[in-house]
Amino acid sequence: MLPSRNRRTLTRRTATVGSLIAGALAAGLLSPVSANAASADSAPAGTRIHDIQGTTRISPFAGRQVTGVPGIVTAVRAFGSSRGFWVQDPQPDRDEATSEAVFVFTGSTTPTVAVGDAVLVSGTVTEYYPGGEAAGGQSVTQITKAAVSVTSSGNVLPAPVVLSPATLPDRYAPDAHGGSIENLPLRPARYALDRYESLEGMRVEVRDALVTGATNDHHELWVTAEPCHNRTARGGTLYGSYTDPNAGRVKVASLIPFAQRPFPVANVGDELTGTTTGPLDYDNFGGYTLQATALGTLTDRKLQRETTRKQKDGELAVATYNVENLSPKTPQAKFDRLATALVNNLASPDVVALEEVQDNSGPANDHVVDATQTLTRLTDAIKAAGGPAYQWRQIDPVDGQDGGQPGGNIRTAFLFNPARVSFKDIPGGDSTTAVKVTRAGGKAVLSASPGRIEPGDTAWTNSRKPLVGQFSFRGKDVFVVANHFNSKGGDQGLDSRFQPPARTSEVQRTRQARLVNGFVKQLLAADRNAEVVVAGDLNDYQFSPALGALTAGGVLTDQVTRLPRKERYGYVYQGNSQVLDHILTSRRVGRVDYDIVHINAEFADQASDHDPQVLRFTP
Repeated sequence: MLPSRNRRTLTRRTATVGSLIAGALAAGLLSPVSANAASADSAPAGTRIHDIQGTTRISPFAGRQVTGVPGIVTAVRAFGSSRGFWVQDPQPDRDEATSEAVFVFTGSTTPTVAVGDAVLVSGTVTEYYPGGEAAGGQSVTQITKAAVSVTSSGNVLPAPVVLSPATLPDRYAPDAHGGSIENLPLRPARYALDRYESLEGMRVEVRDALVTGATNDHHELWVTAEPCHNRTARGGTLYGSYTDPNAGRVKVASLIPFAQRPFPVANVGDELTGTTTGPLDYDNFGGYTLQATALGTLTDRKLQRETTRKQKDGELAVATYNVENLSPKTPQAKFDRLATALVNNLASPDVVALEEVQDNSGPANDHVVDATQTLTRLTDAIKAAGGPAYQWRQIDPVDGQDGGQPGGNIRTAFLFNPARVSFKDIPGGDSTTAVKVTRAGGKAVLSASPGRIEPGDTAWTNSRKPLVGQFSFRGKDVFVVANHFNSKGGDQGLDSRFQPPARTSEVQRTRQARLVNGFVKQLLAADRNAEVVVAGDLNDYQFSPALGALTAGGVLTDQVTRLPRKERYGYVYQGNSQVLDHILTSRRVGRVDYDIVHINAEFADQASDHDPQVLRFTP
């Protein structure tokens, strides 16, 4: 919650507001001046929590003092620097827009109250923006600098609100045309975001909750309260359009000490059987979060990693795989897992477009850009796993110019199996020279192979430049473009207080897509029958403006759009199964067999956060 500085908690077992203020004065926490100022700007006597929460996202008492606010402690966060407790009024009003609970922030001080305590709370009402107000997220209404009086203990807790299809509206958020929805009246029967906000801090519950986002390193997972809505073929929740962000998704964390109960390690499609209950919180790493005081029992649905078929003799297999910041500093176990997946799960593709290959020193910012050691370790691991003796081609980037983890100098690279496909090496490619298309013998030819597409264009500022290679398979040329478009960093979240949220990063991706589209048009202008495969982590959805720009004019077909709808995903983010990686083909590439091989994104145990893909066709 709020930074711990200037945050102290005064806990007393006195019953009157006057004695609380007197105690604060005696302890030196308030000066007579500040105490009088607080009195002059205090909420009316008899203020209750629903008055503090109000009917919008911002408390009508923000910045003001409240005294003697009654409630029952429903949960305590006794760890970290954002400690505190939730208080809920057992006597709610009749307005469903007003939450009946609030978080009392104690900073780094461990609360001394216990669950079931009836308390009177005095302090300052504030609005806290996790991640900072500029990040665009919602605020959390809380009471800070609190003085607390316990009037009784062992009280029955208010019953939780059950999150379900019956209690969550289908529409996600009001449309403010990109503006803030903070001051709009909450309409919890109409919008899911308003429903969640109207329950801020209150006890909520999900029953037999389907896991849609695997357990992460921070002991969090995602469930859905709408298990039948947009369900994928393997039990996740499909993100298929901007208009439907899947309102039932809720993050689950735990207030239960791990010594008492370890956090469940769940994969997508598993279930938290029974009830998962706790106050509804909000943070900048996923939005509305059920802080569990009771966790359902994990039911393992035995999700299996997929294996694709082997390509036939006459088929060329082209794959793409984001290997997530791979460098010599990466543990050997990850190299081995990536290698095993390439050999067994992907059946040793003939060509692999890799993304996020780091330089020889990894994240050390030491001006090293060569990646020979990284690629050597990977290809050695592939051979050790029984795979082919892959060769590679790549171009070192200019130091610090291609984005990604600082110092890592991530780039795209090609692996290829020389026993089945040859690489046409054409000198002249470097980090700053643009590859051109020429025509020779009625065919398209690259000026350099490998080469980079328009590396000097500002569309590639702080982003990876596409790598183009000319391959030959059984005497036929195939052009492959390996891509890693700019990330979504800086975009507002789906749960942003600005609706619809701004997707500022897609402007650059759309410019990048136009450049790749233009390059493919050059290839087709030189040879209308050119066989072109565009592959990689495009960091955007099949329905996005960037993919529209990439496929404009019908020069490329996005193969993910030809899959059954429930299979269109290879990445899971905040409980949404979605598309970021793509393989696209020119018109001449026909009769394809395309497969997203689910081995990572749905699992708590991952070698990468992306699933690889493979395309098989007969040139």
